[in-house]
Amino acid sequence: MGALAELAGDEKNGDGSRTFVFMNESHTLGNALKTIIARYPEVDFCGYTIPHPTEQKLHFRIQSHRERAIDLLKRGLEDLEALCDHTIETFEKEINSFNAKDVEIN
Repeated sequence: MGALAELAGDEKNGDGSRTFVFMNESHTLGNALKTIIARYPEVDFCGYTIPHPTEQKLHFRIQSHRERAIDLLKRGLEDLEALCDHTIETFEKEINSFNAKDVEIN
């Protein structure tokens, strides 16, 4: 993953509202992370933009009146990691099962 920063001047909106800038990231991370975080009941708004197609910057916005945005981002990244780990484990299990059946047939 690329670097992460907060946009300057965002502090005036409180700890629950932040825009994070991910460097060298794209819609792949943005859409997956948005889908996870937007489902949290304490989130009022979650979205992302790619400000310019020639720059690999992802602006990721979280707004909540109940929790700090940075905590929601950390939770979302952890949940996304767990989902990816589960997907890889399930895929590898099914590949091994398929390959075992292929050996039995031949």
